[in-house]
Amino acid sequence: MRREIAIVEDEPALQANYKEVLERNGYSVSAYATRSEALAAFKVGLPELAIIDVGLGEEIEGGFELCRELRSMAPLLPIVFLTARDSELDTISGLRLGADDYLTKDVSLEQLVARVVALFRRLDAFSQPDLPEDILHIGELTIDLKRMSAGWQNKPVELSVTELWMVHVLARHPGHVKSRQQLMDAANVVLDDATITSHIKRIRKKFLLVDPQFDCIQTAYGMGYRWNSG
Repeated sequence: MRREIAIVEDEPALQANYKEVLERNGYSVSAYATRSEALAAFKVGLPELAIIDVGLGEEIEGGFELCRELRSMAPLLPIVFLTARDSELDTISGLRLGADDYLTKDVSLEQLVARVVALFRRLDAFSQPDLPEDILHIGELTIDLKRMSAGWQNKPVELSVTELWMVHVLARHPGHVKSRQQLMDAANVVLDDATITSHIKRIRKKFLLVDPQFDCIQTAYGMGYRWNSG
């Protein structure tokens, strides 16, 4: 059975182009031009992955609102922003709302397909049998991969799926530097350096909300990041 992808894009030519390339790679694709149209369809049946533009018709940030609504309906569903808006603020806003990736429209179609493949590979990993390493306790950090939850000092930390996998691969080996490529491999996503940096910034801020003294994620300049357990 072909996996189902939803594209929410208000430019007909781009919508048709993305739909055609994804269908050519074996996916079943539904396309919508507005937030209300997509939301009505999602309430009837959810896709397995959603690709969303930020600006939808007259709704300048309709895609952000749709992401928020879709994430509340399906916490683990992969969501990718594909938009012409390339500011760091927009990228951070999209990731903060729970998107797994944020791409600009100058990305190649091959890169888009590669990221879709990677996100589905990660989704498949959730269906595997429980393993002892699914629960990790490192100092004041607790991660439960099956429940996709994280805690610090016995308080919940609201991480997105991608953020949780990144924290997991860092914390499993305290003191070891993990490159951006290793973080991508662990999270089963394909991200550019700027998006990884945005994820790390968001992760730090979320832990700081729980513990203002949090300083466990350290940057190894030119190399990557490490988890410092103190």
